Amino acid sequence: MSLSRRQFGRTALTTAALATGVAAFPRAAWAANTAYVFAYFTETPNQSASNYGLHLAVSRDGLNWSPLNQNNPVATPTAGEQGLRDPQVYRKADGAFVVIATDLKGTDFSSVSQYLHVWDSVNLTAFTNYRRLRMHTTGGHTWAPTVFRDDSRGQYGIVYSFNTGGRDVLAVNYTADFQTVGAQQTFFSPSFNVLDGDIVVDGNTTYLYYKNLNDGLLYGARSSTGQPNSFTTYTSGLRQGNAIEAPLLLKTNEGGWRLWGDSFSPVNNDYYLWTSSTIGANAWTAANQRDYTPPLNAKHGSIAGITDAEYTALVSRWGLPGWVRLKSYNFPDRFVRHANLVGRIDAYPFDPHQDQLWRMVPGLADSAGVSFESVNRPGSYLRHWDYAMRLDANDGTAVFRADATFHRVAGLADGSWSSFRSYNFPTRYLRHYDYLLRIDPISTATERQDATFRVTS
Repeated sequence: MSLSRRQFGRTALTTAALATGVAAFPRAAWAANTAYVFAYFTETPNQSASNYGLHLAVSRDGLNWSPLNQNNPVATPTAGEQGLRDPQVYRKADGAFVVIATDLKGTDFSSVSQYLHVWDSVNLTAFTNYRRLRMHTTGGHTWAPTVFRDDSRGQYGIVYSFNTGGRDVLAVNYTADFQTVGAQQTFFSPSFNVLDGDIVVDGNTTYLYYKNLNDGLLYGARSSTGQPNSFTTYTSGLRQGNAIEAPLLLKTNEGGWRLWGDSFSPVNNDYYLWTSSTIGANAWTAANQRDYTPPLNAKHGSIAGITDAEYTALVSRWGLPGWVRLKSYNFPDRFVRHANLVGRIDAYPFDPHQDQLWRMVPGLADSAGVSFESVNRPGSYLRHWDYAMRLDANDGTAVFRADATFHRVAGLADGSWSSFRSYNFPTRYLRHYDYLLRIDPISTATERQDATFRVTS
């Protein structure tokens, strides 16, 4: 079932945010960023893994992400709805961060709040001065904030989705300190309803990406001043999946551009990516899912560049996952999982999501190898039986230990990925066939792809 907010209320909700505020920083500070942090909340298709606190993930390349704190929240609102959606992490001109988010817990999109949640943070290892900012006094919602620096005002603009008189527009309040805000103004109100604005300032141009609620596509607009009601749409519409929202625009540390979108159909909680070398060229290319892995269960988030020291501090404070996932090389939307005790690859998202989580431990029969212990069935391992892979409890026998042990080698289809050779049938490798896992001899190009996996989190 789609979880589009248009189905829960008269409008749709979402956006993710990232306003890197390039104009607010000297080039040296921008260039110092060597990694990335992703802020988000979590949902799964049946809501079993929904959590409306602030989650963080880190990445060196901004493409493949490692959730922090075992994908548990690092902060949770204590006022208002006591939950958040659509968090944005934004680096201010002083180098510290502010985190701002929708005041909404769950999927009751008829619930209305005039407020946004806000925290301050020096380096995202702690979150202080929690408060709520009141953005207006009307009965309209306050959804999906994004922040950008307006140097002409010497202030930050907080832009958010707002409904007034049956119209969905983007509104703005300006602030110098995220403690108080000026009066609400209309920021972007074209002839059609819009949702989920995300803003990046690049040089003298301010880029606004949004969802057009008339056709359900994502578009880019731009302005030479960044002032309210000054934006002109310049791109074609974009969509992956059946329905998409929450555009997340990022200028990478290397200078290229990425646009993420949060799809909620045919299944809720599926992130997609486009890339471009030139933001102004209307030349977005859909990225191969082989090249990126969003944070586990992530919904409507934001990304900011961070330094190597900040990356190290985040990992030290919150910790990297104690589990791995195995992503298929030639079906990169599918992950190795167990289902009814059978090993297979399935398209993610699915429930229960823990079926794809494995503890990759020293091989039960050879510590130089590896074995895969199920996270949600501890003591049970992937093993082969009559060459077919299944999940069985460790019976302590030598045969079981041998069947559950593999040697990790360079990927047969791509040396930067991994393949797994059977310990007791060393001419056979772990591979999928008709989406089922088994061990087979490998000779053809297709078989090499079937036997290649990315070890990710």
